[in-house]
Amino acid sequence: MIQLVFIQKGQAVTDSLTVAEAFGKEHRRVMQDIRELPCSDDFRLHHFVQSDYTNGQGRPTPKYLMTEQGFTMLVMGYTGPKAMEFKERYITEFHRMREKIQTTAVDTSQLSPILQLLIQQEQQQQAIMQRQDATDQRVAVIQETILQRDDDWRDKLNGMLNGAARRSGGVFRDLRKRSYEMLESRAKCDLNRRLRNLHDRLRESGATKTKISETNRLDVIEADPKLKEIYTTVVKELSIGTLT
Repeated sequence: MIQLVFIQKGQAVTDSLTVAEAFGKEHRRVMQDIRELPCSDDFRLHHFVQSDYTNGQGRPTPKYLMTEQGFTMLVMGYTGPKAMEFKERYITEFHRMREKIQTTAVDTSQLSPILQLLIQQEQQQQAIMQRQDATDQRVAVIQETILQRDDDWRDKLNGMLNGAARRSGGVFRDLRKRSYEMLESRAKCDLNRRLRNLHDRLRESGATKTKISETNRLDVIEADPKLKEIYTTVVKELSIGTLT
């Protein structure tokens, strides 16, 4: 499960990459939605901040950081059961992060200048550690999604597809492609888009090029229990359909 909200400069925020991942949208589309929001310049200035991440070509690529209010404005138009589920999760996470920030707030206005300086330095150090912790957590979630593979499940499905290809005189690669197309049709999903989003998340988290290149559609499918269930059914149907 991805971390939806994180703390930056003492404020609970999320970013456009995380929103794209959560709502199953292309990152460029989320960026476009933000740019086209019919909000005032003052609202945009206070609730959306453009930042950068490194893309697959090693070039800095824009993304947006956004506050809770900015997020709320952005996702008003996102509909559907899954969209509602993630809206609720985001609301819960923003609330949790606000409470976390409030419990650590300290009034330093009555302290001596030296103590204020020491506290400020400590807070800056804590902010750095919090950002690192948030990054580590996001990396851990992504690594868990990719590294904890169900090899038995993959071997079983590959075996069924290989058997079906032999019986039908076809090619395994073509049958695999057909299985993905059937999954996308039934689950109303775009595997390529989900894979690109996952690659972006991995790059932002500092994953190696080897790890990114090894990530494939099966990783996307296995990370979503619903897709995994539907895909298993699809492969079984293809296998049974070639039996004589």
